[in-house]
Amino acid sequence: MSNTTELPKIAMVVVAHPDDAEFGCAGTMAKWARDGWAIHLIVCTDASGGGADDFEDISDVARHHITVTRKAEQRAAAKIIGLREVIFLDQPDGLLAPTPDLRRMLVRHMRRIKPTRLLCQSPDRTWKPIYAIGRHHPDHLAAGAATIAAMYPASQNGWDFPELLREGLRPHKVRELYVMGAPEINHFEDITDTLDIKIESLRAHASQLAAHFDAIEKRIRDWAATNGKNYDVAAAEVFHRTEN
Repeated sequence: MSNTTELPKIAMVVVAHPDDAEFGCAGTMAKWARDGWAIHLIVCTDASGGGADDFEDISDVARHHITVTRKAEQRAAAKIIGLREVIFLDQPDGLLAPTPDLRRMLVRHMRRIKPTRLLCQSPDRTWKPIYAIGRHHPDHLAAGAATIAAMYPASQNGWDFPELLREGLRPHKVRELYVMGAPEINHFEDITDTLDIKIESLRAHASQLAAHFDAIEKRIRDWAATNGKNYDVAAAEVFHRTEN
């Protein structure tokens, strides 16, 4: 693979919902931030569907309250991790699809921010060792598919979305892609020194996690330790990584 060490330390992380990044890659983001990377987080949905499954009040007022709460929690988590900014695309929660419109939104930010690294959710389901239903939310799959399509070829190809070129957003080639939850893993990040930051960033999502946070913390620490054991480190997050 090519040497990317001389390129700008700018990373973009794209997820569907608040707390998706904290579950999947907060230790890595905190590690990168400590290493001088400017990290921009894009949340694709408006987070308005984040209430309990058995909620009966699903009015516009209730959905707005959930949106405001979850956005505030995401910003608080980002501050804990050390992110540069959080951008909300405000697509309807639960209905995200990898449409040309979503792709255009992501290309616009890729060309504006000019990241060297891109980290996103997997567009593919994983069936081994067992299909994890909650892990494969349709919004997660859609966010991954839209992000990878935006990266290549659209971000680097001026012929895609020519209106962006007319706005002065010139093509940009993203050099590295990291995919969390991918069916094939080929890369790990040692998060031994940032695992506690990951836990604290998850704690910021109180509306979703506070009621059972002790169990979540144990699960996250066990998961990180299991990953780390495969690479002779105390804690790790794992990805599929490739270069462009």
